[in-house]
Amino acid sequence: MFVIEGSGGAFALGDEEYQAIEQTISEEVLTDGPIEFRSDRIERTAGGLHVEGELTLEGTSHPIAFDLETTDGFLRGSAIVKQTDWGIKPYSALFGTLKVADEVEVLINAKLPEA
Repeated sequence: MFVIEGSGGAFALGDEEYQAIEQTISEEVLTDGPIEFRSDRIERTAGGLHVEGELTLEGTSHPIAFDLETTDGFLRGSAIVKQTDWGIKPYSALFGTLKVADEVEVLINAKLPEA
């Protein structure tokens, strides 16, 4: 898991801030077991797939749905995860001047197996 970008803050994130956020995520935020997703419904759409299932984070499971595009041998898409729905306190540092929004966008980028 890694941070791709940050926006809306008082200052731009540097390499040190990205590393600190990633370290905090792995040591303090996502500490209670694996991240799991189990799909229970997949539908073909004009541009790819609509996926529905259950996401487990920190031992808590909730339904989630997202769309994936299929292009050039890849599946690409994103899902919005509201951290507090899974009992996760959004990351905050520097007395609240650096913080992650409750709703985060999770990017999905997977290579399809070759036929």
